[in-house]
Amino acid sequence: MQKLLIAILFTITYVISASAAELTAVQIYSDNVLLDLIKENKHLSQVVIDDCQLVQDIEARAVKSKMPSYEFLWGDMLAYGVCVKKDVALGLHYMQASADQGLSEALEQMGRYYHVGKFVQVDINQAIIFLKESAALHNLKAQLRLADMYLAGHGSPLDFPQLYMQLHQSVTDDKKEHKIIAQHLAKLAQKMPERVVNAAISGKY
Repeated sequence: MQKLLIAILFTITYVISASAAELTAVQIYSDNVLLDLIKENKHLSQVVIDDCQLVQDIEARAVKSKMPSYEFLWGDMLAYGVCVKKDVALGLHYMQASADQGLSEALEQMGRYYHVGKFVQVDINQAIIFLKESAALHNLKAQLRLADMYLAGHGSPLDFPQLYMQLHQSVTDDKKEHKIIAQHLAKLAQKMPERVVNAAISGKY
């Protein structure tokens, strides 16, 4: 009986030790890896998959190191209450900080929030400012949303050629996205003189 108890205790100790080893095995994401996760909108789910083990490291890189990718991640975690206590205002602060450093995904997200009124009041002018910056950094989501807004009557027609050029030069291997881009280009072209469209196609804007 004593031998059996010893064997059970040994097994339990081994399992606990193995689990502890697994917990310490999770490495902080490199900047490139995190950027890829953000682009695929998998950054929050990855933090959960990693059992919320990296919260302190993420916070340090956002708050102390002020890395834009980590400011974005930390802001999202706070805004949605992922692995931390939900704090929308503080989350938006870090998303804004990331956008201020020029992270295209942060710019696109802030623009989207102001467009639809997520966490903030709807502000079309503010949305366009963020989306234009993101679109200039080749963010396709921002470009398409901006096109929708222009076609809905928002913004200035003077900005149409620039966006047309950006969409014309966009790259995607997604057939559905390719079709959507073509549709937006056709609609934008109808709102511009032919010579302006040709100039945009040639990349002179």
